Amino acid sequence: MTTDLTLHQRRREPTAAELDGIPWLKVLKSDQYERAVSDLKVGDAMPGDFVCRVGRPVTYWFGVVEGLLKMSSDNEQGQTMTFAGLPPGGWFGEGTALKRESYRYNIQALRKSVVAGLPVDTFHLLLDHSIGFNRFVMNQLNERLGQFIAAREIDRMNNPDLRVARSLAALFNPILFPGVGDVLRITQQELAYLVGLSRQRVNEALTALEAQGTIRVEYGGLRILDLEALRSHVVPRVA
Repeated sequence: MTTDLTLHQRRREPTAAELDGIPWLKVLKSDQYERAVSDLKVGDAMPGDFVCRVGRPVTYWFGVVEGLLKMSSDNEQGQTMTFAGLPPGGWFGEGTALKRESYRYNIQALRKSVVAGLPVDTFHLLLDHSIGFNRFVMNQLNERLGQFIAAREIDRMNNPDLRVARSLAALFNPILFPGVGDVLRITQQELAYLVGLSRQRVNEALTALEAQGTIRVEYGGLRILDLEALRSHVVPRVA
């Protein structure tokens, strides 16, 4: 169902189950927790909805409660470059929120998703008063740096199987995306959008990875069997 309301206009209070899926709430003291929960909002994003756009001022620190988002930007030729996929449990934009800058990337829903937002003023309040929150954000920034270095390497890879393997490994990062677990709910078309390959080529790569015993394709998603193998290398394809 489509709606003329923006994602911001569709914001609502989070449910208890949605709050349980927000990892950094667990590191807050009781008064900090109450303040954060009172300020948190969630929105039900439809496929194609933009959570944030290039050039817009930062107003929230965002996280994925359910669904799948992509981080991307368009170059001068109108070509889209995808930086990262954002599965459940992932919070993003802490660098932009820290500097109170305008966004330098777009965040868009690939499927129906639930997105949480913490007002940027509350974000800074927690930074000023919570050691646990500071550590969480510091770990996020550290992992994010590694993620983007890896994304740069992936973008230069000519081996499609290797591109798919490394891209999958990035989506199973337990620090950035603690809500994923061992099974990622993703379609081959969604993965193709994130990797920058055709759906057919992604299917071939997944078949090769499954034959190698690194993943198992299940109904509606992928199960990781050997994360380290995905991160390090791809065994030559099985004939």
